Formats: sequence, C-alpha cells, structure tokens
Amino acid sequence: MKVEQLREKEHIHKKIIEACKQGDNRSRYELYALYSKAMFNISYRMMNNREEAEDMLQEAFTQAFLKLESFRYESNFGAWLKRIVVNTCINAINKKKVELTYCEEIYDYDATEESNDYEPEYTVANITKAMEKLPEGGRMVFSLYLLEGYDHAEISQILGITESTSKSQFMRAKRRIVETLKQTHGDAMDNS
Repeated sequence: MKVEQLREKEHIHKKIIEACKQGDNRSRYELYALYSKAMFNISYRMMNNREEAEDMLQEAFTQAFLKLESFRYESNFGAWLKRIVVNTCINAINKKKVELTYCEEIYDYDATEESNDYEPEYTVANITKAMEKLPEGGRMVFSLYLLEGYDHAEISQILGITESTSKSQFMRAKRRIVETLKQTHGDAMDNS
C-alpha cells in the first residue's frame, strides 16, 4: 500500500470530521455514535461510577467538538479523542480534590502460602469487577497502563507521580486483582 492510501485509511472518518468542523449537527451525532461506546468504557474505568462516567463522556465530547479545529490528522481521531476523555476524567477527579489513594503494601506476598491448585478465571468481566475494588490511584494506573496502553512515563506525567510510583502501583494493583479473583473463585468453590 502506498503512503497516501495508508493515510486515507487512517482517517476513514475524515469526511465526517470535516463536516463537524463546518458545524453539521448530523455529522456530530454520527461521530458521537461511532466513538461514544469505546470512550464511555474508558471513562467508566477511570471514574468507577456509571453516572460520573456518563457526565465525563458528555463533557469530553463537548470539549472535542469545541477543539475540533485543532485536530490536524497527525494521529487517528480515536487516539486524539481518548486523550481528551482521559484528561477530562483526571481533571474531574482533581477538581473533587480527591487525593489519589495508592495501594499500600499490606500483604507480604509469600509464595509458600500459595498452595491452591486452581487458577482464577481471568475474564474481562471478572477483572473489571476486581478493578472496582482497587483504591482509586491503583485503579487509574492499572487502567491507563494495561487497558489504555499508556506507558509508565506517560502515566507519571498524566497523574503527576514518578515513573517508579506508576510501576509499583501497577504491580500492586495487578497483585490485588489476582488476590481478589482467587478469593472470589475460592468463595465460589466453597458455595458449590
């Protein structure tokens, strides 16, 4: 494929985006319909609350439509919009003046204690449910790194923490999720 064809393919929604820049409301609705579900999922993982996630989604799309003139097709539209959603969520959390609660190492991980012969079910639904139990800071780092694809350097800039804090929070969150899944699996085994 030629470079021009690749660029065209990258910006498959260019006509819709250009119509939105001209103020076409149908195109705005179409763009919203194309991206709202994926952006809601990001927002929900960040906010951990359906109503707040819906509010953040609306606010992010409002900002995106206001800033649409600045979109220059240097990246794909989804990545550009995702950054707006993530920043909107982080700003909302900061506005609430909620200090991010990072996981404290409350468990001394001892491999000798691990004598379970089963592995928990690592499904999207189970992991998502386990994520809801994480402290806010750990949940955000876990979500940004594993689900949104940011690296630890980017996360440190986004959240205003050190890169090593991002790495350690990710590992602690991951360990917590595994423990939660094992506990949930163990409880399910006890009830059967």
